[in-house]
Amino acid sequence: MKFIFSYMKKYRWMIAGGMMIKMSGTVGELMLPYVLEHLIDDVAPMKSAARILLWGLVMIGLAILVRQLNVNANRLAVRVAKESIYEIRRDLFWKSVNLSGNQLDEFGLPSLNSRMTSDSYNLQSFIQSIQTMGIRAPIMLLGGIFITLTMDTGLAMILCIMSPIMIAAVVFVSMKGIPLYDRVQRGLDDVVRIMRENITGIRVVKALSKEDYEIRRFCESNEELTNRDVKAGIVMSLPGPIMTFALNTGLTIVVLVGAVRVNNGVTQPGVILAFLTYFNMILMGVMGLNRVFMLMSKANASAQRIREVVKTEDELVPIPKEEAAVTDRDEYIIFDHVGFNYGAAKEGRQKSLSDISFSMKKGGTLGIIGATGCGKTTIVNLLMRFYDADEGAVFLDGRDVRTYDKDELHSLFGVVFQNDVIFADTLKENITFGRDVTQQELVAAAEDARARDFIEDYGDAYEHRASIHGANLSGGQRQRVLIARALAAAPEILILDDSSSALDYRTDAALRAAIREHHEGTTTIIVAQRISSIMSLDDILVLEEGRIIGHGTHEELLLNCQTYREIYEVQMQS
Repeated sequence: MKFIFSYMKKYRWMIAGGMMIKMSGTVGELMLPYVLEHLIDDVAPMKSAARILLWGLVMIGLAILVRQLNVNANRLAVRVAKESIYEIRRDLFWKSVNLSGNQLDEFGLPSLNSRMTSDSYNLQSFIQSIQTMGIRAPIMLLGGIFITLTMDTGLAMILCIMSPIMIAAVVFVSMKGIPLYDRVQRGLDDVVRIMRENITGIRVVKALSKEDYEIRRFCESNEELTNRDVKAGIVMSLPGPIMTFALNTGLTIVVLVGAVRVNNGVTQPGVILAFLTYFNMILMGVMGLNRVFMLMSKANASAQRIREVVKTEDELVPIPKEEAAVTDRDEYIIFDHVGFNYGAAKEGRQKSLSDISFSMKKGGTLGIIGATGCGKTTIVNLLMRFYDADEGAVFLDGRDVRTYDKDELHSLFGVVFQNDVIFADTLKENITFGRDVTQQELVAAAEDARARDFIEDYGDAYEHRASIHGANLSGGQRQRVLIARALAAAPEILILDDSSSALDYRTDAALRAAIREHHEGTTTIIVAQRISSIMSLDDILVLEEGRIIGHGTHEELLLNCQTYREIYEVQMQS
């Protein structure tokens, strides 16, 4: 709970004001049955119409005042909840986008999604309820018992006997609910993951006629989530019947005992009527406490999950230069005996990269080719420091990449990744991406990426809106927009990771020619499956199972690398 209250702290005066207003409104609500009892037992026997009307107006005025106080308190509670959860979501999003590659792999994107949505919603519900029901319910419970003690001690003792039973049930069950709701949220992570995978890969699912298979897989996960939710709901609903039974039993006893006392002249009829009203108020108070404890159980589980992310220490912070690796070589990019593997449990697994060593001069070009899973993209990830190498060192412009500030490092790059994202925004915003890019630079980037013609064919040109993931663009159009984005800010280093797979050979060749002509000083790395995309580059790496098995120009590799020669022959023959 400390995590939640740390965000509410800055609104303490607003919370205090809302609590005072809520307390006043609840006290006024407790006074209504008391006024009614006075009206029935003391004013009505006087048979004065004026007095009866006066006290009736007092009740109406008090009811109106109570309503307005409650409305104002609820508005303040909603405002505090809204502002607090805004800051929690902001910090959660900021931390999520700044997690290292390892941390993202550990948390998982579906889990981060559910923490941002359902977990933060649980916190918002709790923050709002603790300021309203959390104040009203205990005052209703304790205030109702206190007032009834002043009215008729004998009847009130019935409530005093029943209340501890109800409170004990609420507290015990609420303590059991926290781990149950944590399991519910983790089950939700699995459901979100499967849904996300299927929405992203819906074309593959349809193409392979695997709709029934994926539906079964989703239903299994959804059924598991439902079972966990039902179990948590059953446990958390147990206090309700217990409290209802206890209160109804007490209410029956009050009616029976009260009838005898009224008949004997010991208690007045208005007291019995007031007692019945207070019984309902006490029931509302206990049920309100039950709801608060239920929301607290959910919020506690959700707060722990959000705190896990928000309080995660930054993993890829710049290190002091005196702790960094050093090199006396003058190449622009250097990989020096680099080894790396993904995941926390790295021991006993085949490395993603082993003993990778190569270098590039500034303004040079490098192609990387190899089978799927051989480590091509991993080299890019290490160069941009999404991960840190397990062995060896990566140097950029004579410095260990670990010494760079994240923004300083990434500002050097223009990059297109595999399965990169087109956002639901205008083509202009997708290309400029919030950077200070002029209209002339925008058009030039689109021209170099061979995207200008199809963009300007749209009536609204660069203001044309792309759908989510660029669904209203063809595969080739998406790739050209992404390449234009990489070129728009004139990067020092351009990385194209399998970014031309959807382009025809003529467009691909024209694109490479434009890059050579207009970005001559740019250091370029092209990861490709097609030899035609890299054969004209200064240097080519051939990877196999995380190792370099060939390194040289196209002509040298044809002579010295059998794997490269086989790829070339297969592709050229086809």
